[in-house]
Amino acid sequence: MATRKPPSSGATKAEVNDAIAMLRADHKKVKDIFKKFENIKGRSDSAQKKRDLALQACNELKVHAQIEEEIFYPAVRKAIDDEDLMDEAQVEHAGATDLIEQIEAMEPGDDLFDAKVTVLGEHVEHHIKEEEGEMFPKVKKTKLDTAALGARMMKRKIALMEEMGLLEEADEGVAASRSRGRSR
Repeated sequence: MATRKPPSSGATKAEVNDAIAMLRADHKKVKDIFKKFENIKGRSDSAQKKRDLALQACNELKVHAQIEEEIFYPAVRKAIDDEDLMDEAQVEHAGATDLIEQIEAMEPGDDLFDAKVTVLGEHVEHHIKEEEGEMFPKVKKTKLDTAALGARMMKRKIALMEEMGLLEEADEGVAASRSRGRSR
């Protein structure tokens, strides 16, 4: 079986092995996707691009949330002893999951499509601020091995992306961008 390289998340090789750096890179990636969506949402000629961006954001968030819920949050819950913060993060994930399901069932021309994607982006932005501003600093003060945790998370992330067919899409996108670069 071929060894899969880690998905491109914008993280450096050293950061791939750190749970917090990996999550921060995921946060940056999804925020960039929402910015791209916001830049085109009022245009009538952008339906397919809007759908592509919305689904990309939804897929990134599904993978990210699952690795947090399965691996990161249980370890952090034990390490920081802040039930309220962890409970809020879990509830925020549930709210995002509900919006993701609604968006995935819609088309860009449907009523409320743009609004739901925008609200999801705002919801995610709020969640990111809490994680990066409150949770991550608390984790850094503990003895939690974020390198070992990050390695487990990356392994699971790759497996989830394979299950969802997202690694093939990422590989195709890299190949397409490389061939465009050569043809210039």
